[in-house]
Amino acid sequence: MRFETLTIHKGNLITDSAKPVVQPITLSTTFEHGAGEMMYTRANNPNRKALEDLLAAMEKGADAAAFSSGNAAGTAVFQALKPGSHIVAPDDMYHGLHNSMVQLFAGILEVTFVDMSNLEEVKKAIRPNTRLFWVETPSNPLLKITDIRKISALAKEQKAILACDNTFATPVFQNPIDLGADIVMHSSTKYFGGHSDILGGALITKEVNPFWEKVKIVQRVGGAVPAPMDCYLLCRSIRTLAYRMKGHTEHATILAEYLLNHLNVEKVFYPGLISHPGHEIAASQMSGFGGIVSFMVKGGAEEADLVVSKLHYFANATSLGGVESLIERRAAVEGPNTKTPQNLLRVSVGLEHTDDLLEDLAQALD
Repeated sequence: MRFETLTIHKGNLITDSAKPVVQPITLSTTFEHGAGEMMYTRANNPNRKALEDLLAAMEKGADAAAFSSGNAAGTAVFQALKPGSHIVAPDDMYHGLHNSMVQLFAGILEVTFVDMSNLEEVKKAIRPNTRLFWVETPSNPLLKITDIRKISALAKEQKAILACDNTFATPVFQNPIDLGADIVMHSSTKYFGGHSDILGGALITKEVNPFWEKVKIVQRVGGAVPAPMDCYLLCRSIRTLAYRMKGHTEHATILAEYLLNHLNVEKVFYPGLISHPGHEIAASQMSGFGGIVSFMVKGGAEEADLVVSKLHYFANATSLGGVESLIERRAAVEGPNTKTPQNLLRVSVGLEHTDDLLEDLAQALD
């Protein structure tokens, strides 16, 4: 099946004898012994099985594990590592998982944060106990691009795991497993859900091996799994993922080009721009550049906040990937230790008409 067909049919597991066209929601927390592979919903559920089968197929993996949030998914990878393991991670990454590494696993795991777009910095960070390379490309919020193939080669030399957060790109535009990743992570809250009304996370593995079995134990025993309703809604939303992503990318490109030429904009971050330092690598491993644009307003935090306050169609809110456009000053959200510029605004470009979005940006920036 081609991708669009797969997203519509692969996640539609029909277990009802009435043969409905759309999979029913199985809310039961328990199942009769001997009736089938299901026993208890924390361990498995028809709706979660449908979602995990779909996720594995989308990312070209052997298996998937769905979680109750993106943070729960990423944290499960860290939990599966042996104490004393060393992680090489991006200095520009989602702050929730950054906090998980440095707060929850302080004294248990070692972490070195580097510019993952700089291969020499990555090489210098490697230690004898390096067991995980964590990649986020494009990154959040500076949209740095990491060469997945080259990091994969380093990971193989080290006999370490390469995990890639593919939330911004989605499998519509990038397949990290094809590029050498061992595990792919998603915050399914974002583009998979697509409507800002589902919380979820996911991991997909290239192969079922002992490390993956540890991840699955964390999922089952830890119990941070999505409810059947959330799994059903994700399968439903993913049916339109390919078409939504095309719209998000088209709109983001238009806005990025507009911002690039605006007198009150200091800098624009979008991998689809030729001027972006990671554009060539992005073009070599992505078929589209996604729906996130970051830009720096001329001035400081006060000027950036003023722009946000004047917008009408961009909600000042955290998160991304919904049909509505969102904007926020990331440094204000990330806290006092952030390395994000104070005047940087991250935009999740929605599916509104681009003329309306451009007019709104123009009046706010002017």
